[in-house]
Amino acid sequence: MLIQLALTGILAALVPLAVVWTSSDRNKYRKLIWVTLFLTFDLIMFGAFTRLTDSGLGCPDWPGCYGHADPVQAHAHISAAEAAMPSGPVTVKKAWIEMIHRYLAMGVGVLIVSIALVAWRNWLRSARADGRFSPLLPSLLLALVCLQGAFGAWTVTLKLQPIIVTTHLLLGLSLLAMLAWLAARQSEHAPVAAYAHALRVPAGAALMLLGVQIALGGWVSTNYAALACLDFPLCHGTAIPEMDFANGFSLWRHLGRTASGEFLSFPALTAIHWTHRTFAFVVVALVGWLAHKAIRMAGLQNAARWLLAAIVMQLATGLATIFLKWPLVLAVAHNGGAALLLLLLVMLNYKVRMPAQMASDRSPIHLSAA
Repeated sequence: MLIQLALTGILAALVPLAVVWTSSDRNKYRKLIWVTLFLTFDLIMFGAFTRLTDSGLGCPDWPGCYGHADPVQAHAHISAAEAAMPSGPVTVKKAWIEMIHRYLAMGVGVLIVSIALVAWRNWLRSARADGRFSPLLPSLLLALVCLQGAFGAWTVTLKLQPIIVTTHLLLGLSLLAMLAWLAARQSEHAPVAAYAHALRVPAGAALMLLGVQIALGGWVSTNYAALACLDFPLCHGTAIPEMDFANGFSLWRHLGRTASGEFLSFPALTAIHWTHRTFAFVVVALVGWLAHKAIRMAGLQNAARWLLAAIVMQLATGLATIFLKWPLVLAVAHNGGAALLLLLLVMLNYKVRMPAQMASDRSPIHLSAA
């Protein structure tokens, strides 16, 4: 089974690798990073779809499915579980969603291994003077993807324990952020205004606050608290409803239970939802202000416009999710919007920390190794 799964991961990576190696881009290392970034974003979106369709336990073991490498071989076990509990966590459809998510994750893992190998090869051979080929960040990416795999396993074996699922989400987004920084480091940039350094602190603060908000959003999703408040801007008809923060934000507990094993109360779910909703206004205000400032600075206008569009879209999908009672498409889009905001803020942070003359001095690097 393990050999079959390993071969599946390699096969999942072959198409993007072929796209990279046959492309006309002479800097194929850069191309590899951008392709991996794109697929990591897709993986995060599909991970959200997996979670929101309750497919996280579609195969209740790990890394395979009932000891097999794919749902076809495990069809008898899956069908028996579905027949015993038709609306339960194991169905044929959910098993396929879960295993496709795992296959995509393995493919991304192979691509990150490739990035690390190419980085080390070029660093050791001839590119040590060029910081863009430092193997430090690719090596950290490799370590992080291994940790992410471990949390993926614990997500299943610990039966969707909220803190494990939320950490799994945050590690996936950390991979995206690190890949975005690595991609920015490889790319050419328009010269940035010399006074753009004034945005370093607010840009860093916006990135950190977005990270907190994403963690809160993950906590909402993993605790199924998205519909705890169905009105807006009030919650249950009041600005500050009855809430149970102690149990709602007790981290080490089973899904739907308090730390003492009792069922999680509705006020606890309300506390989770209300906190995420309220903190969103802080993030929207800071990101909106940051984009407003950046849009006036040379070299930052495009990033600022994208950032404004993304924050408006994220606010709209969040509100629509409440009023339309959590349709799947909007819920997945809201997760994707958070990932897009993270990616854009990482890029903006890179630009405001980039020396003004760097972009004009850069030229493409031709790597026979890549």
